[in-house]
Amino acid sequence: MNGISLAQGMNIYEERSEYTLSNTNRSGRGKNRRNSATSQGQGNASASRQPSKSSRPSTRQQGKEVRPQGASLSAVRSKGREREFAPIEGLPVSKNEETVIDIIGMNHDGEGVGHANGYTLFVQGALPGETVRVRVMKTKKQYGYAKLLEIVKASPDRVSAPCPIYDQCGGCQIQHMSYAGQLAWKRQLVVDNLQRIGKLNVLVEDTEGAEQQGIRVLPTMGMDEPWRYRNKAQVPIGVTEGGLVGGFYAKGSHRIIDMETCLIQHEHNDEVVAKVKEIGSHLGISAYNEETGRGLLRHVVVKKAFRTGEMMLVLVTNGRDIPYKDEWIGSIREAIPHVASICQNVNKKQTNVIFGDETRVLWGRDVIYDYIGDVQFAISARSFYQVNPVQTEVLYGKTVEYAGLSGKETVIDAYCGIGTISLFLAQHADQVYGVEIVPEAIEDARSNAMLNEMKNVKFEVGASEDVIPRWKEQGIEADVIVVDPPRKGCDPRLLDTILEMKPERVVYVSCNPSTLARDLRVLEDGGYRTVEVTPVDMFPHTVHVESVAMLVRS
Repeated sequence: MNGISLAQGMNIYEERSEYTLSNTNRSGRGKNRRNSATSQGQGNASASRQPSKSSRPSTRQQGKEVRPQGASLSAVRSKGREREFAPIEGLPVSKNEETVIDIIGMNHDGEGVGHANGYTLFVQGALPGETVRVRVMKTKKQYGYAKLLEIVKASPDRVSAPCPIYDQCGGCQIQHMSYAGQLAWKRQLVVDNLQRIGKLNVLVEDTEGAEQQGIRVLPTMGMDEPWRYRNKAQVPIGVTEGGLVGGFYAKGSHRIIDMETCLIQHEHNDEVVAKVKEIGSHLGISAYNEETGRGLLRHVVVKKAFRTGEMMLVLVTNGRDIPYKDEWIGSIREAIPHVASICQNVNKKQTNVIFGDETRVLWGRDVIYDYIGDVQFAISARSFYQVNPVQTEVLYGKTVEYAGLSGKETVIDAYCGIGTISLFLAQHADQVYGVEIVPEAIEDARSNAMLNEMKNVKFEVGASEDVIPRWKEQGIEADVIVVDPPRKGCDPRLLDTILEMKPERVVYVSCNPSTLARDLRVLEDGGYRTVEVTPVDMFPHTVHVESVAMLVRS
């Protein structure tokens, strides 16, 4: 484990959720080597970055300090400071100490990992293979955090981040690493999780020709042009003396930093956001204030269809009434002629969630249309659609390949969403059944099936672990089951259902290598063999990696 004993590594893992050490050395690249600003859902990035509620101090809620009943405010603060600053005895390093360490790997957050006298330190901005001088900022029993002060010896994979606000934003975590280095690290991240969490045997790259049993992990499938790939921007709006601002949240806060361009967003998304801010400022539109709950405009959401060129603009407002609505819409249409849909979403709640329950069309259609491969999709204001359409086609192509379809099979797509994978599979299968717990997603899936005149697809609302056994009772036997779960992985009951149905193949599409490894272990123990895993880089310059795994019945 690159200088960490297995026992030490597992102890650290248990204390710090999903601790991962990945050294590109083992990927054949030598010693060298987070959703760009975060979007809703799966790790996929937008032009804003929202800290989760769990990341905020527990003594604060909605901007007000709270305390246990009967405790004085000063007592709470004092006790909190004692906990925060109380030194831990017997550590080889102390807070504010400066030291020089070698970076031997990188964890799942993109932080460099090194040791000071055997004590693990995580260093933001450091790359594997580097020697760095750091200042210890925070210590825990088995690991600590340090600030990068100086690069004594740089990695050959170190590059200058092209984004001028890279250090402030925090949305892209690894722009300072070459793209080839990113791809190699992401493959190794998958390998490490399969071996450490799944206890699975992975074939070693440099033993070609030798008789081996194990999983082939292919090189990460990257992009020819890993910039400007996002088709959706979600930008929080604030106000300054000069008018409306919109961009991203400063690290660890809800202070909005204005931004004119994001290098992983499609250029048209940047243009639309800039125009909306300009027109809104001219008309005197107010921005929402989180602390007071007043102000109108909360977020600007822009969706771009890469193939058709159509665009949708969604104004998320704190109330239904929009002053100067006609002037605003007219100015937007005049300034941005390629916008095919202007919608309003009403969200009056004091929450981090971007969308409210009510959406209405202000002008144009309620959907825009785009293609992934030969399949057409209708995209509404709130429907989920993969944010990197180029790599989505790569991901789904690999899924179809691993399904091994001849046109005669029955396929079940668990976690089918709006039917994107289901419709891809339906082009090559006899019958496809999709199940999803979100009713609105199933409505979109059925509409998309009708749009493509695909009659060999059936969608049903419900939890996969409830619906699929019911299908089995009705005589539906699956030759292939495809799963594409959220980051938490498959529900254990779904895994049991798969083992009971005994399909010839299982294709697992994953956005989280650790839960992928955990679930593959369960399926392997139940009689399946993982043949091959392909990492796919859906989100260049962030730490996220998708994977597709092919399993066959032993």
